[in-house]
Amino acid sequence: MDENINLTILNEIHKGAKMGMDSISFVSEKVGDPVMKDNLSYEYVEYDKISKRVNEQFSKYGEIPDENDMKDKFMSWMGVQMNTMTDKSNSKIAEMLIQGTTMGIIEGRKLINHNPRADEEVKKLLNEFVTFQENNVEKMKEFL
Repeated sequence: MDENINLTILNEIHKGAKMGMDSISFVSEKVGDPVMKDNLSYEYVEYDKISKRVNEQFSKYGEIPDENDMKDKFMSWMGVQMNTMTDKSNSKIAEMLIQGTTMGIIEGRKLINHNPRADEEVKKLLNEFVTFQENNVEKMKEFL
């Protein structure tokens, strides 16, 4: 199998996990509800575990993941600030997280569907990541 597709997939998972962690960090300070805070803390820890697993896979290829663009991180932070300026409700925060996570799910599903020949370990990690994101969306729907 072409090593490049595996690295591309791993980079996408890494990017998604880091973006998830950043988003949770940005919104957590605005959350007052302890149940939602617990949910977000759990998600953050799981995103971190996925990120570490991606790093282990990268080491098998003698590579390191691409770093997320600071501009993207800033735009994400700014989006959270703007979207919660007048509404910091659980519903608003859940809506924002669902929208962002759904974009990640779409990208993950595309990678799954278009790369059947990727290494099995990489495909397994990608499938687990997408399933994790889908479960996060279901949990966040409870706060809408």
